Amino acid sequence: MDTKRLIYWVATALMALIFLFSSYNYFFNYEMIAGFFDNLGFPRWIIYPLATAKILGLIAIFSNFSSVLKEWAYAGFFFDAVLAYSAHHMAEDGQGLFSIIAIVAVVVSRIFDERRPRI
Repeated sequence: MDTKRLIYWVATALMALIFLFSSYNYFFNYEMIAGFFDNLGFPRWIIYPLATAKILGLIAIFSNFSSVLKEWAYAGFFFDAVLAYSAHHMAEDGQGLFSIIAIVAVVVSRIFDERRPRI
């Protein structure tokens, strides 16, 4: 397997796991997540739309249906991860590690999506 393709798939898989895990928690551990959102100063009503947007973003990236949708999905994931890190940093709760990993995974996935050879 080509190195660029391997880097792309590792970064994309890591990104997908992080955002799927958060979506799962948003849907199935609502009360716990609502407590986190309260502590971070975010409204509770955004939990379900955010979880849905994350799932739709992953579908846009993996389906390759539209390059515009794929760009918006990468941008959305990047801003979500940056804002999550900022919120954790401002709350000083020490929970920003997954946000940093998500930022790196999104950026690497996006860069190597262009560079990897197509089949």
